[in-house]
Amino acid sequence: MDCHRTSALDEPAIAGFVYGLGPTMQTLNGMVAEIARTDIPVLIVGESGTGKDAYAKLIHRLSLKNETPLQKINCASFDPGQLLSQVRHSNPSFSTADPSGTLYLDNVQELDMACQRSLLSFLPDGESAEPKDEFPPRLISSSTKSLESEVEAGCFRRELYFRLNGVCLRLPALRERMEDIPVLTGYFLNKHSMALKKKVPPLSNKAIQTLTAYPWPGNIRELENLARKILLFGDVQLALNDLQTAGILTGRPAVVAEGASLKVAARAASKQAERELIMQALERTRWNRKRAARELQISYKSLLYKIKQIRALDGEDEG
Repeated sequence: MDCHRTSALDEPAIAGFVYGLGPTMQTLNGMVAEIARTDIPVLIVGESGTGKDAYAKLIHRLSLKNETPLQKINCASFDPGQLLSQVRHSNPSFSTADPSGTLYLDNVQELDMACQRSLLSFLPDGESAEPKDEFPPRLISSSTKSLESEVEAGCFRRELYFRLNGVCLRLPALRERMEDIPVLTGYFLNKHSMALKKKVPPLSNKAIQTLTAYPWPGNIRELENLARKILLFGDVQLALNDLQTAGILTGRPAVVAEGASLKVAARAASKQAERELIMQALERTRWNRKRAARELQISYKSLLYKIKQIRALDGEDEG
């Protein structure tokens, strides 16, 4: 089993997302090793870019069904009839004659109530010894939202949630596993250096500090994209400049001391509103400062000055 696990983790589409030195990832990967060889339904929950697809592939690779295809169905944009048709015909091996496949339902949070009802009617109920026709014994599903919260909000059927959630794997956001960022960055640099025919540049302590200070809203996928950019630019700092600007988007709301005057509060709110507008413009333009300045109808020099002010304030807050 250990040998099989190693070969699965070595697959490039998997390794960069599931590798980790911290206790969170070690515990998570230990759980995967235990449940992979069973038929229990698995629900994978995590933000976009945390590796839900990679974990679905890993579970399948470590399972007793690894010789059969892993069939993925994206649950977005289906009506009930289309969804069931897709499930029934997703793979010829999904049949009572050869019930050996694994079905991966991606983005189950996107299913509307009608699709949820249809899918529920198709799933085994867990009480019958006979599996339903054409349904594989192994089911993996994923969600970017907490399905418990969706159930409480009346947006997801409770019975369907319990059918899907035999075991729940909650994938941490990259900002929750900062200790893994240096190793992951090195992994992605090495991974793409051969394909791009580029030399891997060294990462300074300052570069590592920048990487670990950034909150990574796009998670590991965003980190991998940055590694490609570093290789293409051939200059670590040049690639990190946009990342440092993007860090402005994570500024904390303005805090006004208790008992402050209305004038002080209004000034703080005005600064925060200005900051938000700058953040939104930078995000829309992918941090192209000249385009953002045009959108904001201010000079390029003024925008650079305001960005510098925001960075300085962030530095004071952190001190």
